[in-house]
Amino acid sequence: MKLLTYKTQNSEPRLGFIHNNMVVDMEDFGGISNFPLPNDMLELIDMGFEVIEEITHLIEDTREVDFENISLPLNEVELLAPIEKPRKNIIGIGLNYTEHVAESARSLDTTGKLPVKPIIFSKPPTTVTATNTEIIKNTKLTQQLDWECELAVIISKKGKYVPKADALDYVFGYTVINDISARDCRREGQWIVSKGQDTFAPMGPYLVTKDEIENPHNLNVSLKVNGVEKQNSNTQFMLFNINYLIEDLSTVFTLEAGDIIATGTPAGVGAGRNPQEWLHHGDVVEATVEGIGTIVNTVKEIAK
Repeated sequence: MKLLTYKTQNSEPRLGFIHNNMVVDMEDFGGISNFPLPNDMLELIDMGFEVIEEITHLIEDTREVDFENISLPLNEVELLAPIEKPRKNIIGIGLNYTEHVAESARSLDTTGKLPVKPIIFSKPPTTVTATNTEIIKNTKLTQQLDWECELAVIISKKGKYVPKADALDYVFGYTVINDISARDCRREGQWIVSKGQDTFAPMGPYLVTKDEIENPHNLNVSLKVNGVEKQNSNTQFMLFNINYLIEDLSTVFTLEAGDIIATGTPAGVGAGRNPQEWLHHGDVVEATVEGIGTIVNTVKEIAK
């Protein structure tokens, strides 16, 4: 199921799902189905993955005519980030593709050695923005704005010491994140200033539930800048796959429903190119993960 957070000219943010290429309002669908459903993505996730199975059965039992009054064409809604305001920082994984390790060593303060454990950082909730919004480049902070297309994992339930074999039981679904990075804002090896500025986590366009993704470890990951392809790889090349990441992270701290894990980016970032390439005012960035969709954002420069 493709879930989305959206709004219209006359509404506050609402929760919906895609059915027959239309946006169906989740709360209204619950009303016609006599099965109360929330109007917020995190509240839906809190109900557990089992609710998706129930909604799927309800959709199958609902007449198409009954969808008409609770549906809107996609072009009549504004897509917001699937989780507009995460409860906690996004969990980022650094250097999780072999070729990206190599390109980072050529131009950044990394060693070039393959990590033996996942490299973990975080991005504050205020980094989140939606597709068709602006990425803010504050020129008083950075001249080296870079892109990183990533598969993001949404956690479905509380987990501590989760074994790899059970890890995917703790997944609710997946989305796309562009881990925007200011390469000249690293501070003595710490990444949060580089990764954590406002709008540095474009996310969306949908949250696709895990039952729709046959194998999250075989998804194409790609990115274009102004129509020119910069990244093109596959999640099969992760150093630490999703199962490993969930086991490792849940050993360090408790994972909770709604947590977001950005699983790392493949090679092709601007810092790794010769000559290096950076994002500038007006650049259009398209980040795509197979089976989920594409987020499109435009860079806006400010000086503050």
